[in-house]
Amino acid sequence: MLMATTLSFSFPVFQSTPLSRRVSISCHSSNSNNETLRVAFAGGGTGSNVYPAVAIAEELKTANPTCQFLFLCTPDSVESAAISSAGYDFASVSSPPQNLLFFPHRLFKSLIQCLCHLRHFQPDVVVGTGGYVSFPACLAAKLRGTNVVIHEPNSVPGFANSLLSFFADAIFVAFNSTLDSFPRNKCFVCGNPVRLSIRNLVSKVTAMSHFFPGSDSGSRILLVLAGSFGANAVNIAMLNLYYQMLRQDSGLYVIWQTGVEAFDEMDSLVKTHPRLYITPFMHCMGLAYAAADLIVSRAGAMTCYEILATGKPSILIPSPNFSEGNQFRNASLMADLAGVTVITEDELDSSTLAIAIEKILRDKKKMEDMSERALKAANPNASAEIAKHILSLVNLSTKEKRNTATK
Repeated sequence: MLMATTLSFSFPVFQSTPLSRRVSISCHSSNSNNETLRVAFAGGGTGSNVYPAVAIAEELKTANPTCQFLFLCTPDSVESAAISSAGYDFASVSSPPQNLLFFPHRLFKSLIQCLCHLRHFQPDVVVGTGGYVSFPACLAAKLRGTNVVIHEPNSVPGFANSLLSFFADAIFVAFNSTLDSFPRNKCFVCGNPVRLSIRNLVSKVTAMSHFFPGSDSGSRILLVLAGSFGANAVNIAMLNLYYQMLRQDSGLYVIWQTGVEAFDEMDSLVKTHPRLYITPFMHCMGLAYAAADLIVSRAGAMTCYEILATGKPSILIPSPNFSEGNQFRNASLMADLAGVTVITEDELDSSTLAIAIEKILRDKKKMEDMSERALKAANPNASAEIAKHILSLVNLSTKEKRNTATK
């Protein structure tokens, strides 16, 4: 067994301008006197909240190389690890309490922390991408008179973004259907932004050599993504299945992300095998997607959109927990657009999953069709569109402040 040592979807039609107004877009810095553009990001809890922020930061850096970024997130979390891995600075904000009785006090403490971080960093705009931290950070920004924009990756908005929508200056959504949940005059339907490492995949041979050095380039790779923390149903189904699959098919390799909270238990139960790579969390997702021939995954919004952007056949097992977004709706849209196989948790067991995997891997034409449909459904320019709107907003805000100052 190999073990890691470290660790849109906007579906057509895309509309890049709000329904009631049109904005002139500029790709230049917000400040004509060459002051550095400073952008703060806030979000986390799951990959769907943190990876859009990383993708937007990458695009802003491409458009304006002098940009400086600060990420606000909870310490020792999925998002702090992902942000550090991407090479960005972050400032810690207290995590939400387990006991809801202490929630008001913790929220107030988080708000004060965010005010202090923003006063020190002096951002031109704060970008909220959902999750607990985004609320106090964006509220602190508004109290300081700083521009606020939010991004909602899911078809059904989370609680934080629902509240923030009332005072956000712009709202970026992935689904046309999500427009009904927000003030339409602020909304831009852009899709979900995808990181550069996923949009610009390396060859399968290069990716395979990272996970399985010396492996046959003609082998098939099954990528299993059990979520950031660990989907128990997915992990158990794989635990009862993986060894038999590897024994029966000598050309099959498995890359398995168990989730950070499930890793120790899964690792203790899994038998060592040279064609199995198991890890708690995948920081090199670009390599994992590049290597994969078939993906088994939850149906989080960002994972689904990354599957579309990379054109990978997939089997989706949506979480029944509404707190993780409306994953069944995401999965249903994926089935319509890309022909993915959907297995509900009620239907899931090792036998059902094994049949679904074998059916797809043994049908080359089906895999080609799924890949083609996925690529057609994706919007590869989502992060660029969002970055341009942010730059335009900051440009407009800067001009208004200067005009006010000269009166």
